[in-house]
Amino acid sequence: MSAASALLLVSFFIPAAAMAAQYTLVIKNHRFSPNRLTVPADERVKLVIDNRDATVEEFESHDLHREKLVPGHSKSVVWVGPLGAGTYHFYGEFHKETAHGALIVK
Repeated sequence: MSAASALLLVSFFIPAAAMAAQYTLVIKNHRFSPNRLTVPADERVKLVIDNRDATVEEFESHDLHREKLVPGHSKSVVWVGPLGAGTYHFYGEFHKETAHGALIVK
């Protein structure tokens, strides 16, 4: 069996979610880091929200049609896309004045 055939065979057994690009947004001191994150257009991506604060935060985005509670000192996953090129804003529902950012899709 050729390497290409083996790769093709394995790809049938790997869920698409396992192959999706993964990006991490850290919440610390009620701020997102990075607060601007560039992701590829037309692909589904996995956002890992890593809340390093002791208090709960809610990742929210009207642009992305997503909201997710992230307890203190824990991580949550938010799936987005595929998205067209553009800027999609997000914020922390409980600390809007400091916790905000944007997903830049190119």
